[in-house]
Amino acid sequence: MSDGHGGTARRVVVTGLGPVSSIGTGVTDFLDGLRAGRSGARPMELFDTKGFEYSNGCEVADFDPTRWQREVAVGDVGRATQFALAAARLATADAGLSSADLAGARTLIAVGTTDGEAHELDRIVEHEVGRPVADSPETMARRVPVGTLSAAVAQEFGLSQAETITIATACAAGNYAIGYGLDAIRLGEADIALCGGADAVCRKTFAGFYRLGTIAPEVCQPFDVDRKGILTGEGGGILVLEALDSALARGARIHAEVLGYGLNCDAHHPVAPFQDRIADCVRLALSDAGVKPGEVDLISAHGTGTAANDVTESSAIRDVYGKEMPRTVSMKSMLGHSMGAASALGAIGCALAIEHGFIPPTINHKHTDPECAVDCVPNHSVTADLRVVQNNGLAFGGNNSVVILGRYES
Repeated sequence: MSDGHGGTARRVVVTGLGPVSSIGTGVTDFLDGLRAGRSGARPMELFDTKGFEYSNGCEVADFDPTRWQREVAVGDVGRATQFALAAARLATADAGLSSADLAGARTLIAVGTTDGEAHELDRIVEHEVGRPVADSPETMARRVPVGTLSAAVAQEFGLSQAETITIATACAAGNYAIGYGLDAIRLGEADIALCGGADAVCRKTFAGFYRLGTIAPEVCQPFDVDRKGILTGEGGGILVLEALDSALARGARIHAEVLGYGLNCDAHHPVAPFQDRIADCVRLALSDAGVKPGEVDLISAHGTGTAANDVTESSAIRDVYGKEMPRTVSMKSMLGHSMGAASALGAIGCALAIEHGFIPPTINHKHTDPECAVDCVPNHSVTADLRVVQNNGLAFGGNNSVVILGRYES
């Protein structure tokens, strides 16, 4: 592949993974959760759910930011930023990179989110309506700006020269961040990229989806004929990307190679996905990766568990792959919909699936919707030899993002 300037683009690999999720934090626990088909669903406790008929979600239970934050004071940042910091600490440790290593490199930090610290906005509103909150509105307001999610990571590692960017394309944002990092490294503009996403559950998001009638009462059942909708979730996922020659030179473990990505925005409808443009986005990603549809072994779908998404997304996949659709799973059946973290956690799951030779299941599955007609690997993970995997992220407003990962082969 050309770098666009007459040179050859560098190959980019994943050398560090940092998952923080409702089914496990850190590579070992997260991998165990994916293999076991663990469910993160439980009654939500982070905000008052009085008045809602049902309120299951996928919170990161017992999350303790003091385990990860060494430089940024816990009270200075909100819950989503705390997830980003924990995920970045986990990913760099997994990659074997110190703060000094990052400071000595041209480091990029790209973090996706929905709208930053929405949980803090919830609490500011609570203060305005007279409910007691622990912090002052001024303190909470300082935590809100979306740029904090990436800037705080730079602060945590003492990186005064790093490029930081927060990308607010919500459910597609993690893949957007990975694509941004991929371009920066393969074009020689960065040496190390910490890419991913983070979001925290909040009443605003839950109530919005509840009003739309898309919250499931108990569990998330993607591609099932009896699905009821999504479960809102939270977490963070950061991947360390670097050039292949850099990884080989320092003897780093390579989880997977980032082969390519595609992005588009159809602006078709505020909330309804658009089949043709999703298919176009998949084609863009495959073209960028230099991969033919027949070479893809697995698709990690956006797979929210709503009829609008599941039918439209599976139809778009069929438009690209025809009758030979790869197995298509939804990790949201386990993780819930972690919004800005969703496609980052999906990408981490894809990298682990490639590295460890298995396919994560779609849990809570009973009867496949004939309008979807996918092999979603129901309820139990299976062993598989995976060379190329596709990770989908689709967001409100028609923001679509697809990342293609592959097994590293010299």
